[in-house]
Amino acid sequence: MTISLMYVIFMACLAVYYHNIDQTFKSTVAIGGIVCGAVPLGLALFTKLQFNLPIVISYIIFLIGSQYFGSILGWYGLGWWDTFMHFVSGAILAFSGIALYERLIHRDAGYEISPWFVFLFTSSFAAFGGVLWEIYEFSCDQLFGMTLQGGGNTDTMTDLIADTGGGLVIAISAFIRTKIKLKKVRRS
Repeated sequence: MTISLMYVIFMACLAVYYHNIDQTFKSTVAIGGIVCGAVPLGLALFTKLQFNLPIVISYIIFLIGSQYFGSILGWYGLGWWDTFMHFVSGAILAFSGIALYERLIHRDAGYEISPWFVFLFTSSFAAFGGVLWEIYEFSCDQLFGMTLQGGGNTDTMTDLIADTGGGLVIAISAFIRTKIKLKKVRRS
């Protein structure tokens, strides 16, 4: 919770700073950072759903990369940064899918689960998260005249491929880990 709170405070300071020097776009991104940074805090305070520390730290690092470096400092102009951030977000979504899966299944069911199911669930969770984000970008472009999909279909497809790629890396690792775990259980 402390890490999330530190990020929220950092973004609040940036929002005030950029508002005071009339940089509306950067101030708006910082306000979005406050909201996004507060998500782990909200989950911890208002639900029973709490993610482990590595996922929260990864999420905050992703927010710093996308909101601060990408939007505020302008790294999205580098060309490759957006694709890299989508790859990272796919991996984080896959890790989140694993954490969610582990909380939703009955403890004893974990010994009977197919590694293929873990692979499919994890990779699908990451890909679906990427699809939802692209729907958000498309909606903002259509409804508010924004240019989140700067490259049109090419940008969208590149982003979805990167999201899926990041998710597949983690899904393959989860598949292997589950297969090894099941072998150990069957031997005992």
